[in-house]
Amino acid sequence: MTAYLNALGLNCALGGNKTEVSTHLFAADTSGMREAAGWVPDRALPVAAVRGELPQLPAHLQQHGSRNNRLLFDAALQIEDEIRRAIQRYGSSRIGIVLGTSTSGIDEASHGIAAYLRDQHFPSSYDYHQQELSAPANFLADWLQLSGPAYVISTACTSSARALMSAQRLLDLGICDAVICGGVDSLCQLTLNGFLALEAISSQRCNPFSRNRDGINIGEAAALFLMSRERDANAPTIALLGYGASSDAHHISAPEPTGAGALVAMRKALQHAQLQPRQIDYLNLHGTATQHNDAMESLAVQALFPEGVPCSSTKPMSGHTLGAAGALEAAFCWLTLAAENTRNQLPPHVWDGQQDVDLPALNLVKSGECLPANAPRRLMSNSFAFGGNNACLILGDAP
Repeated sequence: MTAYLNALGLNCALGGNKTEVSTHLFAADTSGMREAAGWVPDRALPVAAVRGELPQLPAHLQQHGSRNNRLLFDAALQIEDEIRRAIQRYGSSRIGIVLGTSTSGIDEASHGIAAYLRDQHFPSSYDYHQQELSAPANFLADWLQLSGPAYVISTACTSSARALMSAQRLLDLGICDAVICGGVDSLCQLTLNGFLALEAISSQRCNPFSRNRDGINIGEAAALFLMSRERDANAPTIALLGYGASSDAHHISAPEPTGAGALVAMRKALQHAQLQPRQIDYLNLHGTATQHNDAMESLAVQALFPEGVPCSSTKPMSGHTLGAAGALEAAFCWLTLAAENTRNQLPPHVWDGQQDVDLPALNLVKSGECLPANAPRRLMSNSFAFGGNNACLILGDAP
């Protein structure tokens, strides 16, 4: 069954809506990656923060108050009209919510705990429910007064890719007629200090697949789709064509070095979409710029696409948005397919051009490269996570 992606709301370091993000994405604009102090002790690091004011939550929903939920609310407001029309058409019990996150409201929780340790009481703004992983879905359900399935998936950096997969299954099973799905993660000290402890953070803009790569940059984002079994005549005809996942359980944080688990997920996505590798026009790489991730991913890509495929990592522009990354990079594929992208531009790969001779050379997209003009066009997006958790999505022109 076709799962149409009828609407998209998003914000990230590239911009506050899909028009801004699209403009800066295809221009290889890295200006959203800025050095900032205060996240880790005694040093400044490049982070990809969302700029500008975020909307305040409605007064009756202040118990949901967190930066994470405000990022989500901002993305949801961008597609509120489409969501309200779906509720009117299908009913509140037939609309699902499936989101991915890894931070939820943990930043507010950490500040609340620090205040408690200092003052022996929590600040008035603190609410335990802010930090629950289910908080983003609970907030949207309360705001929209929905009674369908509403839950959050938290599998680290594959969270929101798996949210899209789960959303399509709700449609396929007939449980929902439409699903609000995607991911959201906000910058917080916990994640930045955690990755710093793993020696995985770069002190400069990340440099994926370069011989000089030395780690990731953390970012924040929200990306939200309205997925439906029915096509919206006023929306682009873009669909989730297929997906695949695997769990190789190689290590708690290091990827399986040969790329075997990643390759399984990519092959399952192709099988689900009933496609051959030669039919993929572009691959959005997970491309974190760590030594081990880029090595294993390049091996997996070379094994699946021995003749090459245009590919790029967009993380030097958006940062690694962790639980939001899968949905955000699916959104980049959506924008690549959208009618507004009149030149069919591909997201360029931003790096120093210094090939790692120990890795297979990938067909990394240069600025100005374009998709084939003729439909159907199919784009693949990879997401890999701690614990050997691998996911792959395929978006394309709807059949």
